[in-house]
Amino acid sequence: MPPFSRLMFQPQPPMTLITGNTWSHEIAPDGAFVRAATGFRGQVSRAPGAAHAPAAGRYHLYVSLACPWAHRTLIVRALKGLEDVISVDVVHPHLTDAGWSFDTGFEGATGDRVGGLAWLQQVYRRADPAYAGIVTVPVLWDRQFSTLVNNESSEIIRMLNTEFDAWARHPEVDLYPAALRGDIDAANGWIYPAINNGVYRCGFARSQAAYDEAVDELFAALDRAEALLAGRRWLCGDQATEADVRLYTTLIRFDSVYHTHFKCNRRQVAQYPALHRHTARVHRLPGVAATLDQDHIRHHYYHSHRHLNPGGIVPAGPDVTGPLMALPLD
Repeated sequence: MPPFSRLMFQPQPPMTLITGNTWSHEIAPDGAFVRAATGFRGQVSRAPGAAHAPAAGRYHLYVSLACPWAHRTLIVRALKGLEDVISVDVVHPHLTDAGWSFDTGFEGATGDRVGGLAWLQQVYRRADPAYAGIVTVPVLWDRQFSTLVNNESSEIIRMLNTEFDAWARHPEVDLYPAALRGDIDAANGWIYPAINNGVYRCGFARSQAAYDEAVDELFAALDRAEALLAGRRWLCGDQATEADVRLYTTLIRFDSVYHTHFKCNRRQVAQYPALHRHTARVHRLPGVAATLDQDHIRHHYYHSHRHLNPGGIVPAGPDVTGPLMALPLD
């Protein structure tokens, strides 16, 4: 038995308890899934006097290879060439009642090579013994101060994009350029609720009305993205940006998991010509393919979500990367 028996440390009210690997407090009275806010929002900054100054070897990422939010950070780390600057540990893909574990009994799971802990919840408690909240990946950890800096992926990827250029192999890569920030923020503004979080709203809905609303919004947004990308290579401007990365981490999981497991089954990404090409284009960016682990993805979703897949049987496929690599790109 792990030292803490819940992913949620706050002992009350009862709605804080985990139910079927979905936070019970994330289900609204109408049956809709409402994602809880992240709790650590510190910043790595080059500004004079910043509490967390950038440095090679000081920071560490805890990730799940299954998680689309954590996947964002691995992609930006690869695109910037920060593999030798920011280290990474990978949790076991199975999410248990006690949360993410550092069990190494699955290929690619590394254990906790920083603190030697058994559970991710212990990492949170190491940073704050009184912590009451959800335990999620990614986690950006400060080795120097032995504390958790940030667990919000959208903020972590921006830190990786700008604050470590002095050590990056590719400092010229800018995924949030000043000239495109308005367009990027606008794209994120509709892609996140309807697509990134939209697939979870479909899968974790607890009423027909909540599911119907979520699936309608999801496919309306996919249609919108398809129309936009039919006439351009990237979502914003003439270069890859964080908006493309954020869309990719959902689309690369769509046909193998979300289409069936989360009932997002009106269409597959492969049936959207422009979205399929866009997914292939991001996948072929330097270093991106190496961040994808389809075994971790399938085993996490199908084995962990027993309220959706009671037997925990993990399907054999499909392989989504073969078609992506074979797809002709202009």
